[in-house]
Amino acid sequence: MKYLPLIWATLWRKKTRTIFTLLSIVIAFLLFGVLETVDYAFSHPSGGVSGADKLITINKYSITLALPFSDTQQIRSVPGVAEVTWITWFGGYYQEPKNFVFALPIDTDTYFNLHKDEFIVSDAEMQAFRNTRTGALVNVALMKTFGWKVGDKVPLHSTIWTQKSNGSLEWSFDIVGTFDAKDPTQASQQASSLLFHYEMFEEGRSFGKGSVGWFEDRVSDPSQSLEVAQRIDALFANSSNETKTQPAKDFTMAFIKQLGDIGFILRAILGAVFFTLLFLTGNTMMQSVRERIPELAVLKTLGFSDGKVLLLVIAESLLLCVTAAVIGLALSYGALPIIKRGLQGVELLPSALLPGFAVAVILALIVGAPPALRAMRLNIVDALADKH
Repeated sequence: MKYLPLIWATLWRKKTRTIFTLLSIVIAFLLFGVLETVDYAFSHPSGGVSGADKLITINKYSITLALPFSDTQQIRSVPGVAEVTWITWFGGYYQEPKNFVFALPIDTDTYFNLHKDEFIVSDAEMQAFRNTRTGALVNVALMKTFGWKVGDKVPLHSTIWTQKSNGSLEWSFDIVGTFDAKDPTQASQQASSLLFHYEMFEEGRSFGKGSVGWFEDRVSDPSQSLEVAQRIDALFANSSNETKTQPAKDFTMAFIKQLGDIGFILRAILGAVFFTLLFLTGNTMMQSVRERIPELAVLKTLGFSDGKVLLLVIAESLLLCVTAAVIGLALSYGALPIIKRGLQGVELLPSALLPGFAVAVILALIVGAPPALRAMRLNIVDALADKH
């Protein structure tokens, strides 16, 4: 610690250069923290079925392949299954594709039985929903986003489903009520949701009748969920519609992964950022050492060994990189709630930021090693004769 003032003073010898270098590294580690956390969430799902209170049953080979509606009763008969509901991806948006709406055709009784502890909806609005064939319940956040109000007739464009009556992709719904999340931490997951009747959807679509996208299963004992999942899949083994049953969180992440190889994209961005950072920081350290050659020679004259000079330069690189990493990772930690709102259903763990500190040390050693070795090998006489 007695050398810290010396290291700190040499680090800030050129304040403007140090500030800009520090900011570059901070931004790099801000990106690292954000992207690494998201990548970790997709690469490390919930860790297995055991302990999950809700399971999702999909086609074994692809989320995009449908399952027969007739599977409902068989799944319901599995010991340990408390409730089953069914959903199909609607793929809707309001007016423009950027106005995505997570519209879900649901069976009212089974869906709200399965999710009974998740929604706040008044009895009157629930009754209005039950009594209105074209009715829709809309999340309060989505209502505010588009300025809707109860009583409005809202057109949604489906990217998949045409209507049997006219071949149109436009579907109209009457907003009869709103709902919100009971758990505030889950509010972001419901923020784009609109619920409408599966019966209307089934009768109105021009193809795919008698099939569903996936089943949601609530288990009576979460500690037995692994066995329940295995029993469900065993029912349909070797059939024409084999299934895969997994926790709801894993299903959410698998669904998002259909958009592309998230992990590869994130790692490619991180690789490009740090490759550029190596050159930037390395050049800064080399320039700093070149400017201080006579000073380093004086240190050697005063009795500093070659090894001690090397460690001083390495320590300067470590101080710069680790300080910037702490700031950048702290900023990325603060950004996690915002990112979580955008990635509905994906659990972001702060522990994924910890590798960032190891990366900072490795980066410091890589960029600090060349100038440190040069400083160690300085010849005192030649260095003191340097005009710089």
